[in-house]
Formats: sequence, C-alpha cells, structure tokens
Amino acid sequence: MGRLKTFSRRAFVVGSVAVVGGVAFGGWKALKTPKNPLSPPDGAALNPWLIIDQRGITVIVPRAEMGQGIQTTLAALVAEELDVVLSDINVEHGPAAQAYFNSALVADRSYELALEEKPSGWAAVMADAFPKVMSLQVTGGSTSTIDAFEKMRVAGATARETLLKAASHRLNIPISQLKTKDGQVITPDNSQIPYADLAEDAAQIDPPKSPRLKPSSEWRYLGKSQPRLDQDAKVTGTAEFGIDKRLDGLLFATIRMTPHFGGAIKKIDITTAETMAGVKKIVVWEDGFGVIATNTWLAMQASDAVEVIWSKGNAPDNTEAVFHAIEAAFNDKANVEMRNQGKVDEALSSGEVIERSYRAPFLAHATMEPMNATALFQNNRLDIWTGNQSPVLIRDACADALGLKKDQVVVHTPFMGGGFGRRGTVDFALPAAKLAKEMPATPIQVTWTREEDMRHDWYRPGSICHYRAKLENGRIAALDGKMSSPSPAAPVIKLATGFDLAPEDPTITEGSHDQPYAIDHFRVRGYAPQLGIPVGFWRSVGGSQNGFFHESMIDELAYEAGADPLEFRLKHIRPKHEPAAKALETVAEMANWTSKTPRGVGRGIAHVWSYGSSVAEVINIRENDGMIEITDVWIAADLGVILDPAIVEAQLTGAAIYGLSAAIQGEITFANGAVEQGNFPDYDALRMHNTPRFHVTLLQNNRRMGGAGEPGTPPAAPALANAIFNLTGKRLREMPFSKHIGFLT
Repeated sequence: MGRLKTFSRRAFVVGSVAVVGGVAFGGWKALKTPKNPLSPPDGAALNPWLIIDQRGITVIVPRAEMGQGIQTTLAALVAEELDVVLSDINVEHGPAAQAYFNSALVADRSYELALEEKPSGWAAVMADAFPKVMSLQVTGGSTSTIDAFEKMRVAGATARETLLKAASHRLNIPISQLKTKDGQVITPDNSQIPYADLAEDAAQIDPPKSPRLKPSSEWRYLGKSQPRLDQDAKVTGTAEFGIDKRLDGLLFATIRMTPHFGGAIKKIDITTAETMAGVKKIVVWEDGFGVIATNTWLAMQASDAVEVIWSKGNAPDNTEAVFHAIEAAFNDKANVEMRNQGKVDEALSSGEVIERSYRAPFLAHATMEPMNATALFQNNRLDIWTGNQSPVLIRDACADALGLKKDQVVVHTPFMGGGFGRRGTVDFALPAAKLAKEMPATPIQVTWTREEDMRHDWYRPGSICHYRAKLENGRIAALDGKMSSPSPAAPVIKLATGFDLAPEDPTITEGSHDQPYAIDHFRVRGYAPQLGIPVGFWRSVGGSQNGFFHESMIDELAYEAGADPLEFRLKHIRPKHEPAAKALETVAEMANWTSKTPRGVGRGIAHVWSYGSSVAEVINIRENDGMIEITDVWIAADLGVILDPAIVEAQLTGAAIYGLSAAIQGEITFANGAVEQGNFPDYDALRMHNTPRFHVTLLQNNRRMGGAGEPGTPPAAPALANAIFNLTGKRLREMPFSKHIGFLT
C-alpha cells in the first residue's frame, strides 16, 4: 500500500512541450504522446486543442462547463498565444480521448507548504504517468486551469509559429519579416492571410517543440476579466444542457432503483403501468426498472404505478448505527497517516491535555439539473449525450454494459446544471444506454426524479474527528488528530481501474494534515470504515469537513490560550507559510477585524489551505428576532496566478455559499437502510434573501497556481461556527448547525 500511496499522491508535472510536441520518458511506451483524436473533414487540427477551418478558430476544451467559466478561461489560454480575438473563437467540448488526460488531477501540492519534498526520481516519473495511462479526462479537483495553463498556451503558440512557417514557405519570405494579428498573418506590405487559408499547409509541417510563450507582461486576455463565452446562450435560453437534448423520434424515460443500499427487487407487478396510454416499454433489472413513454411526466406517473417490494440491503439500518460504525473504526488500524512529526505521544503524556470531538453528516450534491442522459443505439454504435465530468469513464462503462468496443461509443458532453463531483461517476448514464439498446434506432432520454437523484447519490461521507492538544506559553505544543470517514477515493479508483482496492486515502484527512501551522509535535491519522453506502467526491472533498474540524479546534485553542483568534493563527502560520499569513492579514484588514464585537453581533475567522490555494474568511452575524442572520462574508484568497478575476471571484463566492448551506442545514439521514431526504423541502440551501453580502480580494503571492472552484468551501463552516461562539458563547461541534441554533430562513 505504501507504493500505491506514493503513486497516487504525486503531482503530475508534465511539460506541455512533451504533450504537444511528443516525447517519451526513457523507454516507457506508456508515456508517449497520445494520439490526436481530432480529424475535421475540412481544415486542420493542428493539435488536440485546436481546429482551424473556414468556420474560423475552434478551441477544443476538454473540461466540462458546469457554470464555472472554464470554457472562457481555457479558450483564453489558446487565444493569448495564437493571437486571435477571444470573442471570435468557437468552443467545443473535447471527445472522450486519452489526449485530454488531466495531468494535475492526482497532484499533492503539500510540498508548496514545505510539508514534504517535491517528488523526484523514478517514482515521480511513474506518478506523472498515472493520469495518462488511466486516461483520466476528468473535470474536478480544482485542476482544470492548472492542467491547461501550459498545455493550451503551448497549443496556441505552437500553432501560431507553424502558421507563420507555412506563410513563409508560401510567400518565400523569412519568418522574421512576418507577424500575426487577430487570426491573420501580416506581410511586410501589410497584406493579410487568414489562418484558415494556411491551416492545411501548416498541418503538413512539424510543429516546434519549444515555442516561445508570452510573459505575463504581454498578456492581452489572461489576468483580466473577460466576457463569458457561454453567457449569451445562457441569457437567451439557447444554451443546450443535457436535459434539453431533442432528437427526431425521441422517447422519454425515468427509472426507479432499490432504496436500500445493496438491495434488489423481491417482487414486482408492472401490469397497471404497462397498460397506461403512452407507455412504450418497461424494462426490469435486478435492482430497479426503467419506464419508457411519450413524455417524462407520463414515465414518472407510470413508474409510480408499478408495484414493487424491495429486499433489504447491507448498509447499517439508521443514522445512529451508521455513526456507531464510523466511531468503531477508530479501534481498527489507521488507513492513512499523513503527518507525524515530533513525538506526539510523549508530548501529550503529561500536563493538561485539551480534548475535543466533532462530527459532520453525509451530504448530497443536489445539483439543480437532475441526473439525465439521452442515448441512441443503432448500427451497433451508441451515442450518448449527458452532462458529465468524466467522459472516458462514461464511454468505457457504457461499452462494458452493452458489450461494445470502446470506439463504438461516442460521448457528447453538453453544458451541465451543476456537478460538484456528482457527475464524475457513471451511474446516471448507464440506464439510458441500457434502455436505448432495448429500443434500437430510437433515441431515449432518461430523467431521474429529484427523489431518485437524492436517494442514489455518491455522498459526501459522514465523519467523526477527535483531537487532543496541549498548549505551552500561548502556543500549540502538540496536536493529535484522528478522523474516521468512509474513503471517497476507493470507489472512484475502482471506477477508473476496475479493481476493488482499499488504498491509503489522504482525502480522509486533507484539510487537517496539510495545514500550514508550525507545531512541533503534530500527527494526523485517518480511519476508513466500510459501510455499504456509496460515497464520492463532494466539493472540496475532505476539506469540507476537516476544515471545519481543524479550524474549530484552532479557535478553541486560541480561546483556551486567552488569545485573539487572528493573532493566534498568525503566530503559528507565519513561520510556516508567509502567503497564508498574508491572506489572513488581508481578510482582517478588509473586515476591520476584531473579536470584541458589539452586543448582538458576532465574528468568526478561519483559514484553510486546499487545492494549492490559501483562503481566509471572516463571517459577520447578528441576532435578528432571536435568529442568526449572516450579514457579510469577507474572503481573501491567494491562488498564485489569477487568470480571470471575475470568474475566480464568482467561484469563491459560490463555493462559500455551498459551504454555508451545508453547514447550516445540509444533512442526509438514514432509516430502514435507506436515505430519508428526497427533495429540496427537506434538503434546502441558502436562498437569495438569506445569502450574505460578499467582499473578495484576490492575491498572487503563492509560488504556483492553485485551484479556484473548491477552496472557498472549507473555511465557510468554521468561520460561521466561530462567529456563533463569539456571539453566543455556544461552541457548535456538529453540523448541521440548525440542529442546535436557529437561523433566519
């Protein structure tokens, strides 16, 4: 397992020249440049990210657009180096292909905090190969811009230089006398040759292996806020999401699955449902059934008319039993030990030891667009349209389910109405593929009900945390943390590899073990109970609960030490990581920080390092008719390099709202081996009237680019909990907070 840990945690730091120009490391064929999957009928695909034809410039963005603006940012990376007008670019999502592997997906950026050495040597080379070997074309982990930052700039720069070379050959003019502007090559006499007229010639020329990349001082688009390329379609309602797909002859379907984890159908009667007008077919599987009809509502009504008795499953029966099993895992061997410095047991063997315990619930993703997929099976080929974060996994899973070869499945990735990790799995696409095979040459669109969606999620796992600590001279002398949580990585690794492994999983402890606190004796261990409840990656993954645990504990220790929570943090963080300290100081200045608030007002502060970014948040609350109202949230975030400030600010704000919604009222509970919640009335989020004002400052002090989509979530819950303590003197150690205190709704 030690080797697996090393293999899976290492950063994939591949040079984009290797990706675009094509080199191999040593003799290992697995590291050869993947094949360019693009073959346009006219024009040329100069590399996997760029097509130039008479339509103009089309940038292939291999990451899913789910509202985070990734199409705009990645297109800007190419436009910057290719020298074209950003608004003139066409954008398409890339096909399922190895060429679009996410080189940053398995990154462990803790070496940025000097918690460990940057990986090197053969082990690092093997780790670098992992995303490529496994064809991990995945949108997630706040890695899209990190992965693309060099790749797509090199793609643009390489194409530009190749086009110049093609023009030079055609005109017999030295390249030094040519220049480019807005998608054209400019000759010495100011004649203009559009890129499209040179594309086919350029495709016959070997691209340069080391194109010049613009320094940031020359950037035209990067570092500045750009109009979103998807905004016009979304504002006018012409944007096509997965649920909007319409094909000639389309039929509609829905599914019902066993509500009991691991359960199946014991008895089923479809007589009434199959005779309803408009019902075309009912397909029964071992653990559920699908109804195909002339419209979605009819399919859902017919599914309600099916009489079915389900067998019991293999998960704990209720919430109490689930958390009893999570607690019991502390008696087993630790799954992972991510930090063990100093002599923790010896340091905690004498003196006053401060012990605290915390708990976080299971959570659903609750995307606004419910799970859906549209599939067409004909001529031994499957086309499937579905908003997804992992098109290669979708392709392979559908091929396996239908007995097809991988190249007989084509995955189309439209816009999606939220993902947050939920659409990184494959389960929501498979029913459409299976139903489409039952009715060849007829497109079938499967839409899950909200209840099916919420009760068959891959949940953010519930977690229990125990801390022990000791203070000496106003500082943390020792800190020992233990977290027990089902592994979210294990089922995802099984999806990607086909093997049912139980790997060491650092996500169980991330948000605690990787924090930039200078503590002499510091240990963090993670335990991984197996409960039979599907779990997966939820926005910010382990940081979403461990950030709450860790920053709540730090706040408690600050108060035990009689120190201001801000100054206490700075005392421990500045020796470890100056950019994190600067983020804390910045947010304090923004909010005019004070822990001595007026009567009826409370303030809390938190800092969490995640996904290579430092994010500090201050939350202001007040009493409102006996309820807690969140009035303001200040965020200072250091991402190292900011490519589009407006998009980054929106991501940080949205992530904080996501975190606050979960902290206040998010909870999945269990009864009779099944999920109790089914829709937004019992799994709500912040609404417009109770969402606070946000104030955001972006910093660029970190040495490397960090993530944007997830780091705003982890500090939200602890900052709120610390503000509640500041206001009420009540320390909340369990989420959701609404179980213990009232909020304005």
